[in-house]
Amino acid sequence: MPIRSSRGRAGAYRAIWQWPLRSPARLAVTVLVLGGLVFGLVSLGNASGTAGGGLVDGGTTGGNRWDGGSSGVAATPTPTLLPPVPELTPESLPVAQAPRAALETARVWASAWVNHPEGGTAQQWVAGLRPYTTDEFLGVLAGVDPANVPASRVTGPATATRVAPKSVEATVPTDTLTLKVLVVDTEAGWKVSRYDRA
Repeated sequence: MPIRSSRGRAGAYRAIWQWPLRSPARLAVTVLVLGGLVFGLVSLGNASGTAGGGLVDGGTTGGNRWDGGSSGVAATPTPTLLPPVPELTPESLPVAQAPRAALETARVWASAWVNHPEGGTAQQWVAGLRPYTTDEFLGVLAGVDPANVPASRVTGPATATRVAPKSVEATVPTDTLTLKVLVVDTEAGWKVSRYDRA
Protein backbone atom coordinates (compact mmCIF):
# COMPACT_ATOMS: atom_id res chain seq x y z
CA MET A 1 0.00 0.00 0.00
CA PRO A 2 1.51 3.35 -1.04
CA ILE A 3 2.29 5.89 1.62
CA ARG A 4 0.46 9.20 1.12
CA SER A 5 2.46 12.30 1.80
CA SER A 6 2.18 16.02 1.16
CA ARG A 7 4.58 15.56 -1.76
CA GLY A 8 3.82 14.20 -5.20
CA ARG A 9 1.31 15.24 -7.90
CA ALA A 10 -1.65 15.78 -5.53
CA GLY A 11 0.49 17.89 -3.25
CA ALA A 12 1.58 20.05 -6.19
CA TYR A 13 -2.02 20.63 -7.28
CA ARG A 14 -3.04 21.45 -3.72
CA ALA A 15 -0.20 23.97 -3.42
CA ILE A 16 -1.34 25.70 -6.63
CA TRP A 17 -4.97 26.24 -5.70
CA GLN A 18 -4.17 27.07 -2.06
CA TRP A 19 -1.58 29.73 -2.97
CA PRO A 20 -4.19 32.51 -3.69
CA LEU A 21 -6.01 31.74 -0.44
CA ARG A 22 -3.04 32.36 1.84
CA SER A 23 -3.38 36.18 1.80
CA PRO A 24 -5.81 38.83 0.50
CA ALA A 25 -3.07 40.34 -1.71
CA ARG A 26 -2.48 37.00 -3.45
CA LEU A 27 -6.23 36.58 -3.99
CA ALA A 28 -6.51 40.05 -5.54
CA VAL A 29 -3.55 39.40 -7.86
CA THR A 30 -5.08 36.07 -8.93
CA VAL A 31 -8.47 37.63 -9.67
CA LEU A 32 -6.83 40.41 -11.72
CA VAL A 33 -4.72 37.97 -13.71
CA LEU A 34 -7.69 35.69 -14.46
CA GLY A 35 -9.89 38.67 -15.38
CA GLY A 36 -7.20 39.97 -17.73
CA LEU A 37 -6.88 36.56 -19.39
CA VAL A 38 -10.66 36.29 -19.92
CA PHE A 39 -10.87 39.85 -21.27
CA GLY A 40 -7.95 39.22 -23.62
CA LEU A 41 -9.47 36.02 -24.97
CA VAL A 42 -12.85 37.69 -25.55
CA SER A 43 -11.21 40.68 -27.28
CA LEU A 44 -9.09 38.37 -29.42
CA GLY A 45 -12.19 36.39 -30.42
CA ASN A 46 -14.08 39.57 -31.40
CA ALA A 47 -11.13 40.94 -33.36
CA SER A 48 -10.62 37.73 -35.29
CA GLY A 49 -14.37 37.52 -36.02
CA THR A 50 -14.38 41.07 -37.42
CA ALA A 51 -11.26 40.50 -39.47
CA GLY A 52 -12.56 37.27 -40.91
CA GLY A 53 -16.15 38.27 -41.54
CA GLY A 54 -16.16 41.97 -42.30
CA LEU A 55 -12.94 42.66 -44.27
CA VAL A 56 -13.06 41.80 -47.93
CA ASP A 57 -11.07 42.96 -50.96
CA GLY A 58 -7.89 44.21 -49.36
CA GLY A 59 -9.24 45.24 -45.98
CA THR A 60 -12.16 47.42 -47.04
CA THR A 61 -15.34 47.05 -45.08
CA GLY A 62 -18.63 47.30 -46.83
CA GLY A 63 -22.01 45.79 -47.20
CA ASN A 64 -20.47 42.44 -48.13
CA ARG A 65 -20.76 39.46 -45.89
CA TRP A 66 -18.44 36.49 -45.57
CA ASP A 67 -19.62 33.31 -47.20
CA GLY A 68 -19.59 30.73 -44.42
CA GLY A 69 -19.48 27.87 -46.91
CA SER A 70 -16.44 26.00 -48.11
CA SER A 71 -15.80 28.37 -51.02
CA GLY A 72 -14.17 31.01 -48.82
CA VAL A 73 -15.24 33.92 -51.04
CA ALA A 74 -17.13 37.05 -50.12
CA ALA A 75 -20.77 37.01 -51.14
CA THR A 76 -22.65 40.18 -51.99
CA PRO A 77 -25.93 40.57 -50.13
CA THR A 78 -29.04 39.92 -52.13
CA PRO A 79 -31.72 42.60 -51.68
CA THR A 80 -34.95 41.46 -50.11
CA LEU A 81 -37.98 42.50 -52.09
CA LEU A 82 -41.09 43.10 -50.02
CA PRO A 83 -44.56 42.92 -51.53
CA PRO A 84 -46.18 46.28 -52.21
CA VAL A 85 -48.30 47.70 -49.41
CA PRO A 86 -51.90 48.31 -50.46
CA GLU A 87 -53.45 51.72 -50.02
CA LEU A 88 -54.92 52.24 -46.56
CA THR A 89 -57.82 54.38 -47.70
CA PRO A 90 -61.15 52.64 -47.17
CA GLU A 91 -63.06 51.38 -50.15
CA SER A 92 -65.64 53.89 -51.33
CA LEU A 93 -69.13 52.85 -52.31
CA PRO A 94 -71.79 54.71 -54.29
CA VAL A 95 -73.81 57.11 -52.16
CA ALA A 96 -76.98 55.29 -53.19
CA GLN A 97 -75.72 52.18 -51.32
CA ALA A 98 -75.82 53.89 -47.92
CA PRO A 99 -77.62 51.60 -45.46
CA ARG A 100 -80.97 52.95 -44.32
CA ALA A 101 -80.17 52.00 -40.73
CA ALA A 102 -77.08 54.25 -40.81
CA LEU A 103 -79.06 57.21 -42.17
CA GLU A 104 -81.83 56.65 -39.63
CA THR A 105 -79.24 56.59 -36.83
CA ALA A 106 -77.84 59.91 -38.08
CA ARG A 107 -81.32 61.47 -38.13
CA VAL A 108 -82.33 60.18 -34.69
CA TRP A 109 -78.97 61.24 -33.21
CA ALA A 110 -79.41 64.74 -34.64
CA SER A 111 -82.92 64.89 -33.14
CA ALA A 112 -81.44 64.02 -29.73
CA TRP A 113 -78.63 66.55 -30.25
CA VAL A 114 -81.07 69.45 -30.78
CA ASN A 115 -83.24 68.32 -27.85
CA HIS A 116 -82.01 70.48 -24.98
CA PRO A 117 -84.99 71.98 -23.14
CA GLU A 118 -84.36 74.92 -20.85
CA GLY A 119 -83.55 73.74 -17.35
CA GLY A 120 -82.22 70.37 -18.55
CA THR A 121 -78.84 69.15 -17.37
CA ALA A 122 -75.85 68.04 -19.42
CA GLN A 123 -76.28 64.52 -18.01
CA GLN A 124 -79.84 64.35 -19.32
CA TRP A 125 -78.72 65.59 -22.73
CA VAL A 126 -75.90 63.00 -22.93
CA ALA A 127 -78.31 60.28 -21.77
CA GLY A 128 -80.52 61.07 -24.75
CA LEU A 129 -77.55 60.70 -27.11
CA ARG A 130 -76.15 57.54 -25.47
CA PRO A 131 -78.15 54.89 -27.44
CA TYR A 132 -76.92 56.29 -30.77
CA THR A 133 -73.32 57.24 -29.88
CA THR A 134 -70.09 55.25 -29.58
CA ASP A 135 -68.65 54.96 -26.08
CA GLU A 136 -65.50 56.86 -27.08
CA PHE A 137 -67.47 59.81 -28.46
CA LEU A 138 -69.70 59.93 -25.37
CA GLY A 139 -66.64 61.00 -23.38
CA VAL A 140 -66.23 63.98 -25.70
CA LEU A 141 -69.92 64.92 -25.56
CA ALA A 142 -69.87 64.82 -21.76
CA GLY A 143 -67.81 68.03 -21.83
CA VAL A 144 -70.28 69.93 -24.06
CA ASP A 145 -72.71 72.42 -22.54
CA PRO A 146 -76.07 71.76 -24.26
CA ALA A 147 -76.96 75.43 -23.82
CA ASN A 148 -74.36 76.14 -26.52
CA VAL A 149 -76.20 73.98 -29.08
CA PRO A 150 -77.67 76.58 -31.48
CA ALA A 151 -80.31 74.39 -33.15
CA SER A 152 -83.68 73.39 -31.73
CA ARG A 153 -85.16 71.03 -34.36
CA VAL A 154 -84.26 68.83 -37.33
CA THR A 155 -85.78 70.09 -40.57
CA GLY A 156 -85.13 67.24 -43.01
CA PRO A 157 -83.88 63.67 -43.53
CA ALA A 158 -80.28 62.52 -43.33
CA THR A 159 -78.51 62.46 -46.70
CA ALA A 160 -75.39 60.37 -47.35
CA THR A 161 -72.35 62.22 -48.69
CA ARG A 162 -69.69 59.47 -48.41
CA VAL A 163 -70.19 55.74 -48.01
CA ALA A 164 -67.74 52.97 -47.09
CA PRO A 165 -68.44 49.36 -46.12
CA LYS A 166 -68.36 50.13 -42.38
CA SER A 167 -69.07 53.87 -42.21
CA VAL A 168 -71.38 56.51 -43.62
CA GLU A 169 -70.94 60.27 -43.56
CA ALA A 170 -74.28 62.05 -43.74
CA THR A 171 -75.64 65.58 -43.48
CA VAL A 172 -78.71 66.40 -41.40
CA PRO A 173 -80.35 69.85 -41.77
CA THR A 174 -81.53 71.73 -38.68
CA ASP A 175 -83.26 75.08 -38.24
CA THR A 176 -79.93 76.95 -37.85
CA LEU A 177 -77.19 74.83 -39.44
CA THR A 178 -76.48 71.56 -41.24
CA LEU A 179 -74.79 68.84 -39.25
CA LYS A 180 -72.19 66.52 -40.79
CA VAL A 181 -72.39 63.22 -38.90
CA LEU A 182 -70.12 60.17 -39.18
CA VAL A 183 -71.94 56.90 -38.44
CA VAL A 184 -69.91 53.70 -38.00
CA ASP A 185 -70.94 50.06 -37.94
CA THR A 186 -70.19 48.59 -34.48
CA GLU A 187 -71.03 45.29 -32.81
CA ALA A 188 -74.01 47.05 -31.22
CA GLY A 189 -75.22 48.46 -34.56
CA TRP A 190 -74.76 51.82 -36.27
CA LYS A 191 -73.46 54.55 -33.93
CA VAL A 192 -72.35 58.15 -34.35
CA SER A 193 -68.64 58.63 -33.73
CA ARG A 194 -68.19 62.29 -34.81
CA TYR A 195 -70.10 65.38 -35.88
CA ASP A 196 -69.26 68.78 -37.26
CA ARG A 197 -70.88 71.70 -39.06
CA ALA A 198 -71.24 71.03 -42.77
